[in-house]
Amino acid sequence: MTTSRFALSRLEFKPVTPSRWPNVEKLFGKRGACGGCWCMYFRMENKTWLAGKGRGNKRAFKKLITSGARPGVIAYHEGEPIGWCAIAPRREYTRLERSRVLKPLDDKPVWSISCLFVLKPYRRKGVSVRLVRAATDFAASRGARIIEGYPVQPTMEKTPDPFVWTGVPSTFLKAGFKEVARRSKTRPIMRRQMRAR
Repeated sequence: MTTSRFALSRLEFKPVTPSRWPNVEKLFGKRGACGGCWCMYFRMENKTWLAGKGRGNKRAFKKLITSGARPGVIAYHEGEPIGWCAIAPRREYTRLERSRVLKPLDDKPVWSISCLFVLKPYRRKGVSVRLVRAATDFAASRGARIIEGYPVQPTMEKTPDPFVWTGVPSTFLKAGFKEVARRSKTRPIMRRQMRAR
């Protein structure tokens, strides 16, 4: 895979579907994006998630997608999957519901962006911002009016990529989000209000 002809304007974004499962497998690779997660961290209790690291989480994620759910958006460059953004109604993320720092701000129906993953050669090129925008547009097309993100505020000059898998605040700001709460120094809650379609 080459980035020599990379241009943000040539990116395509598509919701994940059962027919695109092979694209997810290719993008996430043997490590399931990171540490055998397969984007199931926020959907499971910690004990279940840890026990399923790798194959178990992969099976659970595939089952979710083949059941008809559309839990995210894939970014493509020249037909190749290069990035992922997970988005779903907040109630689907059980770990968010139990979080002290990220607990609900109010009783309004919210969709949540829980994960961003971009292949290493394409990082720091603006792909994450485009992914977040595409994901919010997708959620809006399915009725979302409020979308939240839970980025990590880096505490060092160069934070390792695996530590910022929920994104960084600047990504969300560029995608039209605003910080609405911060119960922890490093974990702002950011929102974007979508117009009715």
